[in-house]
Amino acid sequence: MPRGTIVIDAERCKGCGLCIAACPQRVLAFSGSLNASGYDVARMENPEACVGCAFCALTCPDVAITVYREKKNA
Repeated sequence: MPRGTIVIDAERCKGCGLCIAACPQRVLAFSGSLNASGYDVARMENPEACVGCAFCALTCPDVAITVYREKKNA
C-alpha cells in the first residue's frame, strides 16, 4: 500500500470541510484550531492511513493542500 502525507496551509484554509468529506481513508478532521481569519482548519487526524491519493487536494477550492507520496524502494 502506498504511503502519503499532506501539508495544509492553515492560513489559506477556510474550513469548508470538502477535503474531509473527499478522503476515502478518513485521514482528515477539523483541528479545533482557528487560523488568523477565524476558520477552523483541517488537519491529519489519522496520518498512518494516508495513501497519497490527493482527493483532498483536488477538492480544496483554496488550493491549501499539498500531497506528498513516499517513494517505493525497488
